[in-house]
Amino acid sequence: MNELYRLAAPIQGKKGLLRSIQTTQANGVPVKMVFVRNRNKKREWLAILSTDCTLDDQEVIRIYGIRWDIEVFFKTTKSLLKLQKEFQGRSYDLLISHTTIVFSRYIVLSWQNRCSTDERTLDGMFYELCDEISNLDWAIALQQLIELLEDTLKESNKKIQKFIKSQLLQWIAGLPNYIKAYLPISVCES
Repeated sequence: MNELYRLAAPIQGKKGLLRSIQTTQANGVPVKMVFVRNRNKKREWLAILSTDCTLDDQEVIRIYGIRWDIEVFFKTTKSLLKLQKEFQGRSYDLLISHTTIVFSRYIVLSWQNRCSTDERTLDGMFYELCDEISNLDWAIALQQLIELLEDTLKESNKKIQKFIKSQLLQWIAGLPNYIKAYLPISVCES
């Protein structure tokens, strides 16, 4: 890696972007290496590898930034929100349900963090949403969600209705009894 860095021509005038070089891996795949300054240690650099050699250097850096946010998301859901350790089901549907719940937790926590730290969220719409959510407990929210799903089902064809109802009943069957108690009676009927 150090040898590639020395071979790459320095780039002047672009903040954080140090060098860039196109080369070929041992397996014959052409790659583009973009070297950027390490924000934490100014004297060091980081290398970003892209297999799309048509991208310009700034685009490679932009895409890496997006992908890094995704990596942080998965690391957070695994280590802090217990994506892998909290649930021991073997059913595919139960695994999907658990993953959805963990991802929803992340969304809510991110939203709360943004509301408390980002000045752009201080608009009246966000305050109204906060007030509405604080007045709505989870049992009512679950009932409203199922009612919304039922209303949507009424507008679809019979084949889709049958499929969605079977999926919903399967999901409900996997819920703990204390949650089932809050569900509307019509959902539990077939």
